[in-house]
Amino acid sequence: MDPIQTDIVVVGAGPGGYAAAFYAADLGKKVVLVERDPRLGGVCMNRGCIPSKALLHASHVLEAAKESAHRGIFLGEPRVEVDTLRAWKESILSKLGQGIAALARMRGVTVVHGKGYFEDSSTLRVETASGQQYYRFDKAIVAVGSRPALPKAFDLGNPRVMTSTEALEVPDIPGKLLVIGGGYIGMELGTVYANLGSTVTLIEAMDTILAGADPDLVRPVAARARKAFSEMRLKGKVLKMASAGKQVKVVSEHDGKSFEELYDRVLVSVGRVPNGQDLGLENTMAQLDEKGFLKVDERMRTTDPSLYAIGDIAGGILLAHKASKEARIAVGNIAGEGRAVNRDYVVPAVVFTDPEVAWVGLTEQEAKQRSIPVEVAKFPWGASGRALTYDRTDGLTKLILEPETHRILGVGIVGHGAGELIGEGAVAVEMGATAEDLAAIVHPHPTLSETVMEAAEVFFGHATHVHSRKREA
Repeated sequence: MDPIQTDIVVVGAGPGGYAAAFYAADLGKKVVLVERDPRLGGVCMNRGCIPSKALLHASHVLEAAKESAHRGIFLGEPRVEVDTLRAWKESILSKLGQGIAALARMRGVTVVHGKGYFEDSSTLRVETASGQQYYRFDKAIVAVGSRPALPKAFDLGNPRVMTSTEALEVPDIPGKLLVIGGGYIGMELGTVYANLGSTVTLIEAMDTILAGADPDLVRPVAARARKAFSEMRLKGKVLKMASAGKQVKVVSEHDGKSFEELYDRVLVSVGRVPNGQDLGLENTMAQLDEKGFLKVDERMRTTDPSLYAIGDIAGGILLAHKASKEARIAVGNIAGEGRAVNRDYVVPAVVFTDPEVAWVGLTEQEAKQRSIPVEVAKFPWGASGRALTYDRTDGLTKLILEPETHRILGVGIVGHGAGELIGEGAVAVEMGATAEDLAAIVHPHPTLSETVMEAAEVFFGHATHVHSRKREA
């Protein structure tokens, strides 16, 4: 069969891949979008961001129902129907997938479901359900993402040992769940299952959860997790796992003690690895680094002039919105937009724990590590009327400022809805706003967004709702 000619082939239809395909089509390019899954959207939509947030919302509703009595609202004991919960979650994914497919049709993007394999630097072979199809392209964008890491010691071939992929399917609500890894995935899904009724034990090798996040922001999350989880074993280690009938036997150590315990399920959440293998990249001039990520330059070009790479496969921080931004950069360069460069963009990060944690720009720790002089201003949510109405005063808004200019270098927020608030911080950092700017902007009352304004006022020593020492000029 003769190859089908196209301008651009995009391999992978996640938030980076479909964004690249759509933007290229909008610019008049002939585009083929290749996705091995039957539904578009990639890991983020099907096995990551969206299903986890759906389950987090459902589990928070359960938690709110349990905590409503002190408000004079008595709802009785909540009951969870797992099949209905799973079907509701799946309906969200289905609607989003159908929406992405419809947008592809509207733009004239050719969608091919199958496994892509590079024959050379200008030919992609796609293994589809109906056979092989070859595509000849001018440029290709590799957006194949990443997958959960599963160390060999934990890979028992037992479905009771789960990664995030299986955990998001909610096969059941285990009586006893062990979560290995206190990063964002472990903390988010541990929260889901704890709220659904599981007894959750967390084992984390480091001395803190959410390693790399600001300790000021982590503290409220750790405090609430200690109440939600049965146990949090920091600086702990899993030594061995083995199948034991309908349970998993886990041998671990913590605080000088050895444990041998049985769990109904184990969630392994120890990071992600790139999907750079079995793509035929060895038939091109593109190169992988020592961790398996594709090497790219500031224009998202690989070491092969015909291949670009974006998103998780290109390394860096593994976030969906970073992939979408890189999609624009890659397509812009293919289309000849000379200014499309991956400079040091401000990329916010959000962890959807309870409470949520969000930050953008420079953190206080990074400033210390890089010997950058900064000043810090904090506004506690105990002084926020809106936080009180949510019964969630366990929040904090934190600004990292340049001492001489008062420019906002970073923003960190922990609290209810922090993920929705961090956008203002991203704008402030990206646009070079100052503390004066944030303090002068009128924020609606009563809202949590006021905490950003009042954090700036704290910097000057005249925040309305907290008494702080007046800053010396």
